[in-house]
Amino acid sequence: MTLNIVKIAAGALLSVGLATAAHAQTIRVAHVDPDEWTASKKGAAAHIFKNIVEGETDLTVELYPAGALGNEDELVAQAQDNVTQVVMVSGAMSKICSAASVLDIPYTFASATIAWDVLDGEFGSALGEHCLEQTGLRTLAYGETGFRNFTNNTREIRKPEDMDGLKFRVQPIPLYLELVKGLGGAPTPIAWTELPNALSTGVVDGQENPVGVIYNNGLHKLQKYMTLDGHVYAADFILISDEFYQSLTPAQQAVVERAARIAGNMGRSIQQWSSAEGVNKVQAEGMQVYSPTAEEIAAFAEKAQPAVIEYLRGELGEDAQWIDRLQAAVANVSQ
Repeated sequence: MTLNIVKIAAGALLSVGLATAAHAQTIRVAHVDPDEWTASKKGAAAHIFKNIVEGETDLTVELYPAGALGNEDELVAQAQDNVTQVVMVSGAMSKICSAASVLDIPYTFASATIAWDVLDGEFGSALGEHCLEQTGLRTLAYGETGFRNFTNNTREIRKPEDMDGLKFRVQPIPLYLELVKGLGGAPTPIAWTELPNALSTGVVDGQENPVGVIYNNGLHKLQKYMTLDGHVYAADFILISDEFYQSLTPAQQAVVERAARIAGNMGRSIQQWSSAEGVNKVQAEGMQVYSPTAEEIAAFAEKAQPAVIEYLRGELGEDAQWIDRLQAAVANVSQ
């Protein structure tokens, strides 16, 4: 009898131990930004995520910042294989879920708050579900890379006609080629690592990036003029392997989701701060910054949007419906 009781007790303890081990999982979180709290949107977001998840669950979170596990495309592939469980990416998302590319339609969002309302609302949820079906990656929340702006070394840009004849470095993405061509500029695909030299030697006259990227990488020292036209709003996607997500308990899932939302909002806040601070700093160091009026932005949009939308409709096929859904969502929150 005593021996049986001992066996039963031992079996019970083993079951408890196995159950505990099953839930004592590790989440690898990776991104390509610096591991900083105050200047890195993804860096701060990752730490916030870690603190909340570890504070409220028995999950362990390991952080891999600054491209330690690879570039964004590689991180996405790792998440799809459940090698890295959570990744924070921006441009890589549209490569695996083509519908996400509609967010790059120029001059879609008049302000960051409109973008937040759209992404945190019905449209963002629907896009996330669609991309989950396409990729096996669940969108936990949206962060922010920020509005992209034009800089150049030739003249101030106040209207589309000021772009005529100027060569702009763009990412090797067809949508950006169409955008610059629509505005009358000459798009030139150049790798990011080659950009400073291309600006210094006059291979291109200008480029386009968020203000924080421009300042933090010293591009303002190679350019005289910046126009805060905000032609593309770039969102960060906080993604989790759905295979891993489904292995969590409902309570763990709830904490992970809430942590991601808070992390995304932290990233947005830091990006807003970085942009405001960046504008002041580049001006203090001699760069001329122009902020277009609403009428001037409308003129840019009139030139740039048709070519990009036509290109996307041809590329997306059935997913072209997401263009109309995005435009409807923007109109709804802008009322």
